[in-house]
Amino acid sequence: MINEQIRDREVRLIGADGAQLGIMSSREAMRLAEEAGLDLVKIAPTAKPPVCKIVDYGKFKYEQVRKEKEARKKQRTVEIKEIRLSPNIDTNDLNTKVNAARKFLTKGDKVKITLRFRGREIAHMNNSKHILDDFAKSLADIAVVEKAPKVEGRSMTMFLTEKR
Repeated sequence: MINEQIRDREVRLIGADGAQLGIMSSREAMRLAEEAGLDLVKIAPTAKPPVCKIVDYGKFKYEQVRKEKEARKKQRTVEIKEIRLSPNIDTNDLNTKVNAARKFLTKGDKVKITLRFRGREIAHMNNSKHILDDFAKSLADIAVVEKAPKVEGRSMTMFLTEKR
């Protein structure tokens, strides 16, 4: 809310230089803003009494937009990368998958390791848990197990995240 939109009886006023001018009526605050050739902007509407500041509204709005843009630029969404394994995987293939997971983890992504069982492999599901354990052990220097291996239907999944 700016200028005449402010309908509160009393407001706490902050001057253009950032100095506290105290609590006064909104008319008085509006008069001070007009004398300075600037706008009266409500910056904290939930406070008792509401906090208003004397600023150039165009400049104030521009600064707000710029700060939001900076904040969005610094944000990073964590992606979940999936690596699929089978119970009869060879050691060299497993090492290749470990290196891929290492690359994902160093970029800051989470890694979901899925051990898929097909056909009769499902009968020997309990013998294959060691594959996921070995995978986690080989990445123990940079990764932590976020979710332990868990059976879901025809697959066993485990989540790894980068160590903090």
